[in-house]
Amino acid sequence: MTPDLAGRFFVALLIGILVGIEREKKRPATPSHTIGGIRTHALLALSGAASAWLGQALQLQWLFVAVLACVSAMAIASHMAWRQDGRDAPPSMTSEIAALLVVVLGGMAATGSEALAVALAVALSAVLAFKQPLHALVERVGLDDILAGIKLLIASVIVLPLVPNETVDPWHALNPYQLWLLVVLISALSLAGYIGMRWLGPARGAAITGLAGGLVSSTATTLNFARESWKAGSSANASAATTGILCAWFVMFLRVTTIVALLNRQLLGALWPPLLAMGLVTGALALRHYLAGAAAAPAPVQASAPLKNPFSLGAAIRFGALFAVVLVVTKLAQQQFPTGGLLAISALAGAADVDAIVLSLSGQKDGSLTTAGTAWALLAALLANTVVKIAMVLLVARGTVRREMAIASVAICLVGGTSAWVWL
Repeated sequence: MTPDLAGRFFVALLIGILVGIEREKKRPATPSHTIGGIRTHALLALSGAASAWLGQALQLQWLFVAVLACVSAMAIASHMAWRQDGRDAPPSMTSEIAALLVVVLGGMAATGSEALAVALAVALSAVLAFKQPLHALVERVGLDDILAGIKLLIASVIVLPLVPNETVDPWHALNPYQLWLLVVLISALSLAGYIGMRWLGPARGAAITGLAGGLVSSTATTLNFARESWKAGSSANASAATTGILCAWFVMFLRVTTIVALLNRQLLGALWPPLLAMGLVTGALALRHYLAGAAAAPAPVQASAPLKNPFSLGAAIRFGALFAVVLVVTKLAQQQFPTGGLLAISALAGAADVDAIVLSLSGQKDGSLTTAGTAWALLAALLANTVVKIAMVLLVARGTVRREMAIASVAICLVGGTSAWVWL
């Protein structure tokens, strides 16, 4: 006996106790069928641990398999005994499968995989304990939701790894992998926004989706909510779409500020007033539309008009094609006017991807650019990115979302430009 070996068997015992406690607590609620409680599962875990360790020590690998087969036979016999006694068969074999897993986890703990065994035991206990919430969740999910999730998984897990990750056009502007990744992001945001609005209501769901989407891609989030404005049949839904876009833009300003703060403190000293001004205006407008949407959408109205799943892979592909056109136009402009100056190049680069130009400008500390010149170039990229996104909104969105976002973008650009002019 060594401390390490004793610790492994102790972990196996704890695994059995953990699962056994949950199973024993379920006895009063389901007295019709159970395979055992805390003692039974503790013994099952120790059986798996002892057989796995002994089989490893004696080079008898079949020993653990034999114990597992015996426990499986007992579980099946317990399940079938209900029919032989003239009683209805239990609704499922959850208890039997849990018992088998306890044996397997005990064996894992005894053979050196204690951390993984404990993690799986916690997951097993969670699945067993959250029976009612999980069943309620399944009841709320419709067939359209399942099909949408499967389509998204196909697009991301199967198709995305097969797409070439290199440019395929003469201008080196179009990367199929990045474009399809944008399609996946738009689709995922659409599905996540639908889930958030269904669970939290249009106002809170859109705000959370916009904040989370802004961390990934404010452009993809903008396109997603712009498409949703086609279905915004009420002022609440229109306010929700506007809130989502503005929240994504707000996160974009925070993200840019964080990048500059980490890479170039001197540049942050010159940029913080314009960034703060644009961020505050964007946040204030997002809060205004959030409150307007929450006030215009009481719970009874939402219940009487259930949301439909807006997932559409075809629409996401069309928006990816629109973004591809922007990339090509930007690249052609850069090639035709290579000496257009730092401001023009930054604006063109920011029109397609603001993160790349922000990283590039923030990382330049060789003295070739003044702090003020770098700050103006970075602001030009931010403002150009905002202009491109509002142009997409005007092309794609419908209804009051177009008007509200046009007003918001003008306010953001004016505040950012004015504060930069005064400060710089």
